[in-house]
Amino acid sequence: DWESAIRVGVLDCGEEENYETCKEYGIHYYPTFRYFKAFTKQFTTGENYKGADRELQTVRQMMIDFLQNHSQELRPPACPPLDPVSSSDISSLFDKNSRHYTAVVFESNNSYIGREVILDLIQYENIIVKRALNFDKPFLEKLGITSAPACYLVHPNGSHGLINILKPLRSFFSSYLKSLPGVRKKLLLPLQLPVQENKEESTEVKVWKEFDKSKLYMADLESGLHYLLRVELATHKTLEGAELKTFKDFVTVSAKLFPGRQPVVKLLETLQEWLVSLPLDKIPYDAILDLVNNKMRISGIFLSKKVQWVGCQGSRPELRGYTCSLWKLFHILTVQAALRPKALINTGLEDNPQIVLQIMRRYIQHFFGCKACAQHFEEMAKESMDSVKTLDKAVLWLWEKHNVVNNRLAGDLTEDPKFPKVQWPTPDICPECHEEIKGLHSWNEAQVLQFMKYHYNSENILYKYTESQTDSSETEQGDKRELKDKSLLKKPSGNRENKMQDKENVLDSESKLLDKRVANHGPVKDSGKSAVESANLKETKQAVSFLGIGFSNIDMSLCVILYVASSLFLMIMYFFFRMRSKRWKVKYYRSSV
Repeated sequence: DWESAIRVGVLDCGEEENYETCKEYGIHYYPTFRYFKAFTKQFTTGENYKGADRELQTVRQMMIDFLQNHSQELRPPACPPLDPVSSSDISSLFDKNSRHYTAVVFESNNSYIGREVILDLIQYENIIVKRALNFDKPFLEKLGITSAPACYLVHPNGSHGLINILKPLRSFFSSYLKSLPGVRKKLLLPLQLPVQENKEESTEVKVWKEFDKSKLYMADLESGLHYLLRVELATHKTLEGAELKTFKDFVTVSAKLFPGRQPVVKLLETLQEWLVSLPLDKIPYDAILDLVNNKMRISGIFLSKKVQWVGCQGSRPELRGYTCSLWKLFHILTVQAALRPKALINTGLEDNPQIVLQIMRRYIQHFFGCKACAQHFEEMAKESMDSVKTLDKAVLWLWEKHNVVNNRLAGDLTEDPKFPKVQWPTPDICPECHEEIKGLHSWNEAQVLQFMKYHYNSENILYKYTESQTDSSETEQGDKRELKDKSLLKKPSGNRENKMQDKENVLDSESKLLDKRVANHGPVKDSGKSAVESANLKETKQAVSFLGIGFSNIDMSLCVILYVASSLFLMIMYFFFRMRSKRWKVKYYRSSV
């Protein structure tokens, strides 16, 4: 009913096609409300309005505040006045003939009912709705109004009187006024909105993947890392201060504890070494993304760019997914820290049984999209995280709080009907974890700890549905192969050494991307450049392994170039000394007497 004054649009930042838009508009948390004024011609990211909560009534009130604060000269023509009228203005309407009804809603200063009813009726003709404040008590008594909110109606013939309504609610007022004789909805032309592509044709049909709920799936964990590094982090154009410290610590812990595939672990290790080597107070996100996407072409590094939920798949696209995988990721990190207590030695994070929990707490506070979820987690952390004194207790603390969250969200709109929020582990997968004491359910925490260490161990992870680097680059390689074939047809006798040199130049130019990203986003100390160069050198060295395993195409090309150059040099030296030897013999040759 309000769309001729204010339109509502929704953008899902969780969909891959919207990642860039949400990044451009700086959307950090969900839901974020952005308001764009009418007749805006220049690009703007809109105005942020923050309500006390996420209830629909609060959202409606924020919309009204935005409309009321809109500049008058650029106000939407269909938007009626929302400011209160005076007692004298109302008196002037009495005993005068008019072509329409006039309804006046009397209310208190902090009430929104009058403005909501005004907007409810803007698409109806033969009626005008106004609002007035209940300050003028004598005037209200004269009209017979004893309480607010109340609605006073002036008929077209000038007669007037108080409307008797059972409940002084917005819906009651609006419904009564719409049902008056002669009041009908205007015939409006449909809004001209941009034509959108038919999503049904382009959208892939998601095939349900059968899975074992007693197992973990690497596809869930890698999809979670992909979303974390390429989507959630992308909402922050620059990382600095507490955000940068949190991200560095998260990458360090993940590099040391994440029981992933070698290409993913190597990516985390390379990212960690790069972050540690940079003496900068701020780092642009684009530089981090370049390394995650392996723009430097370091051999053996890969993280899938596709979301592939298995154990975390939901019955609808918007359910479960990333939040499920994030829980699993931090459960794995707490368990791995307990199983491998020496893994964090020499990182500066050792000797702290709470370290994984503290990093999770800071990550959720600074980066997690759901602001309400972050507030709830912070409340739980403040309440009892300090009581954790051992690595085993850290495992149990996170398990316990996860069950608290499950209990709170049971029956919520975000709950997947196919995967109801229950206390976990359920008796069917861990009967030893459950006991009854005097007829009441009780947890056997010793058995729970043993189960957690088994369930979140690397041996319980299945690699079904994971994407390999070959699968990811198949299409890209096909395009490159086609271009290569065309170039070979044009130059059948091309020089091999020149081709190798060209590849080397491509690598050299791309390996400078991170340096450029960092340099373009602010001043760097003198040691900064050398630090980046040394980091790049380390990363290049990491591509080399025993007997050629792990060598990239560029490494092999360099070997061939050096081999050919050495052979040519030896041949030239051989012929040089051979010719010199012959000249010496001719010069000093004498015939016998």
